[in-house]
Amino acid sequence: MEGKKFRLKNREEILVMLGAQDEGLRELERLHRVQIYVRHHPESESADLTVKGQPAAVDKTLRHIKAALEDFYAVRLTPEEARPPEQGALPEGVLYKTHYGELISPRTENQKKYVSAVLSGDLVFAVGPAGTGKTFLAAACALRALRAGEVKRIILTRPIVEAGEKLGYLPGDISEKVDPYLRPLYDAMHALAGPDKFRALRADEAVEIVPLAYMRGRTLENAFIILDEAQNTLPEQMKMFLTRMGRYSRMVVTGDVTQIDLKEKDRSGLVLIRDILKKVEGVKMVNFTGKDVARHPLVKDILAAYDSWEKKHP
Repeated sequence: MEGKKFRLKNREEILVMLGAQDEGLRELERLHRVQIYVRHHPESESADLTVKGQPAAVDKTLRHIKAALEDFYAVRLTPEEARPPEQGALPEGVLYKTHYGELISPRTENQKKYVSAVLSGDLVFAVGPAGTGKTFLAAACALRALRAGEVKRIILTRPIVEAGEKLGYLPGDISEKVDPYLRPLYDAMHALAGPDKFRALRADEAVEIVPLAYMRGRTLENAFIILDEAQNTLPEQMKMFLTRMGRYSRMVVTGDVTQIDLKEKDRSGLVLIRDILKKVEGVKMVNFTGKDVARHPLVKDILAAYDSWEKKHP
């Protein structure tokens, strides 16, 4: 059994990954079949995670943690920007206040364009690399709309390419079968609403998580619908999904066309949709680039160290 460590550098990272009463860690353990031990350092408000399990499972867990933190840093405000608001109002430009008190806001120009499109439009496509906040900001907009009474429910979906959309042979109910594939959406909701609130929303059916294959035949009204990892949809699946939209609903479709897992990569529904819908009014498309990726603050120091080393070892 292999063990590897990961440092959570501050209180915010601890709250994002551990959640209320360490529920976030328990879910990571269940998802990846690992054991995670926490050692807190009160003097520095940091914590060390020790992940133990099979080598592949340990590495996958660490990648999961790093990706979740990257998305969090992509949209959170700096302490200077998050000054206490007056009379309980959120500071200008802030999109959402999380369960943990963090203020979420679009940081880059493309993120601002994206949030503006989502708040004002009914159908928005966001295409770009991981770490640009596509999913996280969409989830924040969805919770904001639900809180404001603009929609009655949130629906989160994703194509289950690895399982071929055939999940019947797996044990458990539908949520348990697709949890590993919908994990990024869970992470975003946990960080924004907190595990307890998220469970309550699901229990009340205000939040529904469902694989894309189970969307067929439905009409979704008064809903905020997020399709994640849309690069792994086929054209037929994309058409099926988009035609589920009912009255007073809005849709956000996110994906990265450089990460297509389909055997026929040229048949990605996300790749083709830009040409199919280019003349349809009311459809908004936002493209993210590497400049929109907000990495962990440690990356700056890592790059500097590599630069120094490469100069000494040409």
